[in-house]
Amino acid sequence: MKIDDWLLEILACPACKSALRAEAEADELACTGCGRVYPVRDDIPVLLVDEARTP
Repeated sequence: MKIDDWLLEILACPACKSALRAEAEADELACTGCGRVYPVRDDIPVLLVDEARTP
């Protein structure tokens, strides 16, 4: 997964507005607040609540 640091700093969870952290080994972005995990497809984050896995 290739997401620039500056982009990761401005991305937020659409459900709770918390910061996201990169899970590079799984090509996912995990929310630091609610715990939802969003997929990254072709280096593009899919920040749709319906597409997220819940903890």
